[in-house]
Amino acid sequence: MRKKLSCAIVALLWLAFMPNLSVSPAGQANHYLTVNGQSSQVAVLQINGRAYADLEALARAVNGSLAFNGNQIALTLPSSATSPPSASPGASPTEPGLSKAFLKAGIEAMATVREWHSALGTAIRNQYPINESWLAPLRDQAATNLRLASVAASTDSDRSALPLLTNEFNNMKQLSDKYVAKRQSASYIAPDSLQDDDLDKKIVTCGHALAAMAASGQFQDDGSCQ
Repeated sequence: MRKKLSCAIVALLWLAFMPNLSVSPAGQANHYLTVNGQSSQVAVLQINGRAYADLEALARAVNGSLAFNGNQIALTLPSSATSPPSASPGASPTEPGLSKAFLKAGIEAMATVREWHSALGTAIRNQYPINESWLAPLRDQAATNLRLASVAASTDSDRSALPLLTNEFNNMKQLSDKYVAKRQSASYIAPDSLQDDDLDKKIVTCGHALAAMAASGQFQDDGSCQ
């Protein structure tokens, strides 16, 4: 008798936390549980708005088992009742983000482009001589790091991000060549030339977009590097 009473009390907790069980609508007739959409003979007693059921009958209804040890009751469910629902056949796996190897190589490539860009900007602002000899090592290092990033690309996100990184390098090369050519032709280069240079603005905007992508670890194309 004591075990039956204990089972009825524990059944309340079972009903409160099992989403696959539902109680039949209230009425004058006896109430019975519906288990996973199937009707059962597990009677339900409603007291003060709470639902109680015989835990032994409930265990039988779900092909489970009960074990008693002193004042402890152990309810064991079949694996199918406790395992999480499997993904539907049509569900696609989560798209992987940027790989660690590509991220590392890409960050190195962006860093050398920024260094290259900073050196050119400093020379223009301070009216230093601009020539190919001291810009070439910066360009070559950036090109090497870009090749390393292309080799490291292994996921779809990596391969999608690589063209944006390449565009940033190509735009920086175009900007560098432009001002080297101006200096060679003895054209005057104003210290604030880059402020009104659309190509320079594009390089800066793309650099911000690439930095945000690297921080998130996910491919994002907002059109800045096109």
